[in-house]
Amino acid sequence: MKKTLILLAALALLFACKPGAPSVIQTPVPARPAGQQDMLQFAADPIADVGIGIVGLGMRGSSAVQRLTFVPGCHIAAVCDVEPDRAEKARQDLAVKGPSVHVYSGAEDSYKALCEDPSVDLVYICTDWIHHVPVALYAMEHGKHVAIEVPSAETLQACWDLVNTSERTRRHCMILENCCYDFFELTALTMAQEGVFGEIIHAEGAYNHNLDPFWKEYWNNWRLDFNQKHRGDLYPTHGFGPVCQALNIHRGDRLTTLVAMDTKPFNGPKHVEAATGEACTDFAHGDVTLTLMRTEKGKTILLEHDVMTPRPYSRMYQLVGTDGYAAKYPVGQVCLRNEGAQNVDYQNLGGEKTYRGDELDALMAQYRSPILTPELEALAKEVGGHGGMDFIMDYRLIYCLNKGLPLDMDVYDLAEWCCVTELSRISLENGSVPVEVPDFTRGAWNRIQGFSYAF
Repeated sequence: MKKTLILLAALALLFACKPGAPSVIQTPVPARPAGQQDMLQFAADPIADVGIGIVGLGMRGSSAVQRLTFVPGCHIAAVCDVEPDRAEKARQDLAVKGPSVHVYSGAEDSYKALCEDPSVDLVYICTDWIHHVPVALYAMEHGKHVAIEVPSAETLQACWDLVNTSERTRRHCMILENCCYDFFELTALTMAQEGVFGEIIHAEGAYNHNLDPFWKEYWNNWRLDFNQKHRGDLYPTHGFGPVCQALNIHRGDRLTTLVAMDTKPFNGPKHVEAATGEACTDFAHGDVTLTLMRTEKGKTILLEHDVMTPRPYSRMYQLVGTDGYAAKYPVGQVCLRNEGAQNVDYQNLGGEKTYRGDELDALMAQYRSPILTPELEALAKEVGGHGGMDFIMDYRLIYCLNKGLPLDMDVYDLAEWCCVTELSRISLENGSVPVEVPDFTRGAWNRIQGFSYAF
């Protein structure tokens, strides 16, 4: 909390020192087009055996090909990549496991044929970031549900395009945010829902990940190129999605304002020079970006983004409640009020009861997530995918499509979690002034009370 208070004080000082800056930059909410209705709790017709078309077969896509073959209730019907050798490799891998799949490759718009393929019910998008939205829009226009890797959209316009197309076509548009299904986050969310922490009033999330070894692994250096050209929190959803669920965003509360600060790009230009051999003088993305948000009900969220420094991997994941606290990084712990404390120790002023190690494991075992059966947990850990959370995400997506249930994450989650990228840029480019967060539900954010899973 001390770090948060220091950040708040610094932001307040900055606002006071910038003459003529607007108090809040407004972001308009366009009227819902005639004939559309919101997608809150939307349930499509059940699909007994979901035909999946995977677009993009790089690091994420090739992993999805392997993982989805273990998920019941679905099959991979088609694969697509601009590189023919990747598409052929996927076809060969799948050939030993079942019927042949349709293969589309060679041209940048090969995805269109996959989206038009009648054997495909769900288009699973794992391309580079700039192709996420075009593929998703085309797929929904052709009657397909879509699931989009993170970050699913980079601009406000893209977020609104996905929202409006999903509403108009009545097709699911889900963000593939695997961190919502990691074991600590699942358990802490259940604890929060059962009131263990009291009322959640503040949360923190991050994507702090040293990408030094990975920059050259991205096809045509696309990720480093994106960082060079864009400022703001470019990868917010890993840290943001799980805490939004705990705060019931658009399920009883909503985001209202955002403010961001960043460092200079100290390391970014060095990565470009190492990759290209040429001097870099125009790197936009700061090494560290901080974003602070407030909700309608007076709660706060702090996000961090850092892929340029060698600090340890962390998504932070902290929930601060009126009666308790949970944190995953750097050490998993839960702190609750210590009602039994009788004596004041001036050398150790903490009045809370802290659970770590075996004691924490015993406490969290009492709050198993309703979606995490012992059988699913065992299978997830066996199949893998970031320790099993990728598999749980895929399993829940297919389970809900099989049953005709609302998905765990809807198009408004996608838009809210992804809009941080452009909103943080707007704040940064205007001297770190507050920016409105648009209500992508257009007034329906308070209709549903509390996040929940469908069964």
